[in-house]
Amino acid sequence: MSAPGSHRLRPSDLVHATGLARSTVDRVVATLARVGYLRAVGRDIELTPRLLELGNGYLTASGIPAALGPFAARLAEQFDESVSLAVPDGDGVRFVAQYTRRRTMSLAFRIGDLLPAERCAPGALFAADWGPEERTAWRARRQADPGDAGFPAVPPRPAVAGIAETGGGETAGETADAVAREAAGEAAEKAAARVEADFERRRAEAAERGWAADDGLIEPGLIAVALPVADAAGRVVCAVSVVSHSSRHTVHSLAAAVLPRLRKDLPAMAEALAAPPARPSPAPPPPPRPVRDEHGAAEYEPRASEYEPEAAKAELGSGYLQSLARGLAVLRALGVRPGGLSLARVAEATGLARATARRALLSLERLGYAASRGRLFHPLPRVLELGYAHLSGLGFPDIVQPHLEALAARVRESASMAVLDGDEIRYIARVPTYRIMSVNIGVGTRFPAYATSMGRVLLAGLPAEERAARLVRAEPRPLTPRTVTDPRALARILDAAADGGHALVDEELEEGLRSIAVPVRDVSGRVVAALNVSTHAGRGTAEETRGALLPALRHAQAQVEADLRAWRGELPS
Repeated sequence: MSAPGSHRLRPSDLVHATGLARSTVDRVVATLARVGYLRAVGRDIELTPRLLELGNGYLTASGIPAALGPFAARLAEQFDESVSLAVPDGDGVRFVAQYTRRRTMSLAFRIGDLLPAERCAPGALFAADWGPEERTAWRARRQADPGDAGFPAVPPRPAVAGIAETGGGETAGETADAVAREAAGEAAEKAAARVEADFERRRAEAAERGWAADDGLIEPGLIAVALPVADAAGRVVCAVSVVSHSSRHTVHSLAAAVLPRLRKDLPAMAEALAAPPARPSPAPPPPPRPVRDEHGAAEYEPRASEYEPEAAKAELGSGYLQSLARGLAVLRALGVRPGGLSLARVAEATGLARATARRALLSLERLGYAASRGRLFHPLPRVLELGYAHLSGLGFPDIVQPHLEALAARVRESASMAVLDGDEIRYIARVPTYRIMSVNIGVGTRFPAYATSMGRVLLAGLPAEERAARLVRAEPRPLTPRTVTDPRALARILDAAADGGHALVDEELEEGLRSIAVPVRDVSGRVVAALNVSTHAGRGTAEETRGALLPALRHAQAQVEADLRAWRGELPS
């Protein structure tokens, strides 16, 4: 489901794609839905943004984006070119950070995308460390996939035309077909030999001069220069690349422009990689059995299903794959901090017996998702193949829309999300319901914040001084006979909204319109948006509306905030 165009499938599609029995697919799907990584959309299933937490765990454990991201961002600003960080992943190269420039033609790779080593500048640098086993694996992959179909992030290579096998016989046509097949085979062998010879030449050049170039390897016009970054032990762990276009540079002019600064920054980059991780910020009261660091801060937040296997088994019966859920819990735990975790700390984090945790770790090692160095286990870049490139590219409306749809279906009323924009709210997502009497509002609609439920929870999330200043600046005026306009009364209402975590507005924006809203917070606890349900005031009293709609709103709020904790995209402003 991580492949392009495969993010939403039916279980029957998974049966065909994996070769697994339908019963096995159903059990896998049920288990992944239980831990929050899949959800049903009608008869289809799709990946959820919460799956990003596995890839985020790798990025955290590697320490590369945190240590080198500030360098890459400054370089992108100085060079006015896109700068990326990439790591070796088998015989491929995987992006782990990207700092792009806004142009009509700009770099379109995503974090998590995988490129063939022979088709990018970092690949030549990483291949210098390959041994016979890695070279053999690379040649086998090239032979099995000469067109790079297994790397959807890059354009396929031009295929050497071949002719399908036909049945036996001695006719002249069949003889001609055999000759053509033989010629196509020879052409394919020559093409593969050219690719290997060119890669070997570029690998040797990179080893000699300490940097590598890409001159149209990925696609015509795209050029790049890359340097390796080593850790304290001298082991190359990643590469920093500056990417441009042939309309702005040649490879030689790009190298001349960026290499001096890159070389100057390399020692500081290596020092940043070697530095111990920064002290984490204090965590809120932790759930049961958290892993704590040396400062006492909680590093790992267990999910309820990880500590309630019996409840999951009771709910799903034989449809719950406990071994799969345990493996995912272990993989998630490995990403709590740079450097990895010992077996004992993995067992502590997940609440599993040491023997069970060890079996899960060994399975993850066999699958290529984890490795050990000494007594510590850490996740590998391959974890990013688990939907990270697709999910990390979602926008904020993409994250919230499924939850709005579920909320609207549950309460059979219109559901919306808005952000504070000056002294107004601006709708950024909405799911209307179709009733004889419904609320007609669209995305982009603006209303005064003081007279709306979403505006009030957004204002309530501001510091007290800013909240008071906004109320004065807005100069509230009556929109209906029930609109509260007195600044002191509004201040008390906002205090109540902050304390109660919700706001209800009854016919203050428009007669007959009642709405109730809750705030949506990001990972830091800052209110970034508001979620509401609007209804007609004639469908019950205000307290009946609160009792009927608030529980469903709080559930949707929790689901959106859980996704935002995993998603690292651009929040609305």
